[in-house]
Amino acid sequence: MIGKGGMKEFFTQRIKRGLVRRLNNFKIASLAREVSSKEPQPTGAPVIFFKASTGIDDLSWNSGFHLLASWAFRLQGISVVYFACDSGMSRCVLGTNRDNVKKEPPCKSCVYQSRTLYASVKVKVESQKTNVSWFDYQRDSQLVAAILNLSIRDLMTFEWQNIPLGALCLPGLRWVLRVHHLNDDESTCYLFREYICSAWNVAQKFDALLDQTQPRAVLVFNGQFFPEAVARFMALKRGLRVITHEVGFQPATAFFTEGQATASPIPMPESFEMNAEQNEKLDAYLAKRFQGDFTMAGIKFWADMQGLDESFLKKAAGFKQIVPVFTNVIFDTSQPHANTVFEDMFDWLDLVLEEIHLHPETLFVIRAHPDESRVRKSSRETVEGWVADRSVGKEPNVIFISPRETLSSYELILRSKFVMVYNSTIGLEAAIMGAAVLCAGKARFTQYPIVFFPQTIEDVRSKMNEFLMVDAIDVPLEFKRNARRFLYYQLFKTSLPFGDFLEPSVRTTQSRLKSFTLEGLVRAESVQVITNGVLNGGDFLMGK
Repeated sequence: MIGKGGMKEFFTQRIKRGLVRRLNNFKIASLAREVSSKEPQPTGAPVIFFKASTGIDDLSWNSGFHLLASWAFRLQGISVVYFACDSGMSRCVLGTNRDNVKKEPPCKSCVYQSRTLYASVKVKVESQKTNVSWFDYQRDSQLVAAILNLSIRDLMTFEWQNIPLGALCLPGLRWVLRVHHLNDDESTCYLFREYICSAWNVAQKFDALLDQTQPRAVLVFNGQFFPEAVARFMALKRGLRVITHEVGFQPATAFFTEGQATASPIPMPESFEMNAEQNEKLDAYLAKRFQGDFTMAGIKFWADMQGLDESFLKKAAGFKQIVPVFTNVIFDTSQPHANTVFEDMFDWLDLVLEEIHLHPETLFVIRAHPDESRVRKSSRETVEGWVADRSVGKEPNVIFISPRETLSSYELILRSKFVMVYNSTIGLEAAIMGAAVLCAGKARFTQYPIVFFPQTIEDVRSKMNEFLMVDAIDVPLEFKRNARRFLYYQLFKTSLPFGDFLEPSVRTTQSRLKSFTLEGLVRAESVQVITNGVLNGGDFLMGK
């Protein structure tokens, strides 16, 4: 229950957010008019910009990247078409109420925000009726009948007219429900069916737009939630280039790729070697990171990182060795890419628990990801729940670190024999620290020799036992070298800076426009990298 002081703070922040949002929208509308007045006659086939799963009534970071990139394209004479939702889905990912899935989505505020973003878009090409294609919702009665009585498992694999609608909707459904394992109940099935019907509507409307515009490329938000996933599928089916984007790995940066942004396919040439300046730059970043001074997508998880306390050290002294187990958030959009060896992270944790029982000489420290308890995004299927269900906390050789604890993972790594991860970034950092890392899920860094990554469940078990039994683990020298090179690429080559144009809003997961000139926007290196990547097949990498 919120006290009087907390209630006052809540309403104060809400009023402040509303005021800042309105001022930001005024600035967006003003700049949109300026873009419209200055953009030259476009040439060539258009680039389609689409995002329906990031932001409802505010400017999310990805909405900001989308808007600024499209403005820069238009100012360079590149034809742009926006594919925009006008109550075009019966249920959408961000508009879903998890506690009442039949509640209507907030279309009015969402459409208002979209119309603010696309204000003053002018007709530039005679063959196009408008540069904003607004799509509405039309329900397909035949599709409704076909899926009415299907189970969750049948909905997962459901296809309609050669489009895998079930598979395309599944990541967004898991994300919004904050679980991986879906209940086969009416509430979940209802939402799944509505997503499938909405996805089919997006597919039809977007396919018609592709016919009308014959674009040179399509640009979408990360490609995991069903509206963008469907658009990506339809475009790829025609052989069109599709670029996806996500928040980058530094504050106020974006990540653009022709692959899937949530898989982070980072191209790093073998010939790349870091010079003294680059090594110094990376070391400065790591020094802050190891102290907990970092943010992820606007969230600062460990504002007050704590060292290993006396009680921890006293218990650890009674064991031969320490092995930390770092977990992920089960519904995160990286997880569909990670699940190549195990069905899911909990399947891996069950195997780890079997080994915990067999190795009483080893202290296993299981750490839940801090994002499990993030405000407004807390998981409903958690490692904390798994620990309780399996009575893991009662095991004498286990310490469980909850998502709310701020114990230093880096101090823990320094005292460990080896480190186990699913696909967490801490595995990359542990490799930089010289630790042996046993990875169980495909991660952005497993495409290079950085960690030990067995390719079958039995090989994972075998490697775990080998590491637990040997006196010392031989870590190839190239692992640390590759880890440093990869992290530098991730931070300073693929993370495209937008800090000259965007800053955190009242709620740091949202952004607002800074004051800048349109000429400065077009000249920005990050914008030129995106332009070259979209138009010429460039690699979306910064030069320095």
